[in-house]
Amino acid sequence: MNKYFIVVAGGKGVRMGKDIPKQFIALQGLPILMHTISRLHQSVPEARIILVLPQKHIDMWNELVCKHSFDIPVQIAFGGDTRFDSVKNGLELIEEEDALVAIHDGVRPFVSEQVVRRCFEEVVEKGAVIPVVRPVDSIRFGDEDGGSKPIDRDRCYMVQTPQTFRFSLLRRAYQQPYRPSFTDDASVIEAIPAPVFLVDGNRENIKITTAYDLMVAEALASI
Repeated sequence: MNKYFIVVAGGKGVRMGKDIPKQFIALQGLPILMHTISRLHQSVPEARIILVLPQKHIDMWNELVCKHSFDIPVQIAFGGDTRFDSVKNGLELIEEEDALVAIHDGVRPFVSEQVVRRCFEEVVEKGAVIPVVRPVDSIRFGDEDGGSKPIDRDRCYMVQTPQTFRFSLLRRAYQQPYRPSFTDDASVIEAIPAPVFLVDGNRENIKITTAYDLMVAEALASI
């Protein structure tokens, strides 16, 4: 079975307070997105990489590729108005019915190689798997009146990427019309409906979205 990564990188950097898209911000001298692609390539070298970028960011990406002599091959797909549309555009570049596809956030450079390989191994039998970690803080559910009640955190999970699926399942799921409830690829799959299974993620696999996240990322990168 051929393996693919679809790397979704459509961030604008608004919450980061930067003038450039967050995926292009330097982390120890190299754009975050390049760290992410390098980690995925190291994890499964034989997998093909599809990079989904807003059309207006492609020139910037090409300039950075030249500047850093970045030689990991990627195929570019245009980003859409929503993440749903972006992933759908990336899927159009895949033709093999029996392919395995891992969809990953471009600003998650610290996913462990073990997690990536585990997702590909588990998806062969299960069809749809997502990496998760358990929360360590107490969790409460807020109601419309401003009140709240505690939730058993042992039954809660924080969802990460790469969310990994059989291509045949993904293609069918992404033929649905977009819904606001599609917050990730797993929610699209479950709407078919089809089950999604959990695998252990790694806590370092943070999504770099805010200035605080960037500080944490700098610390992780220096270890």
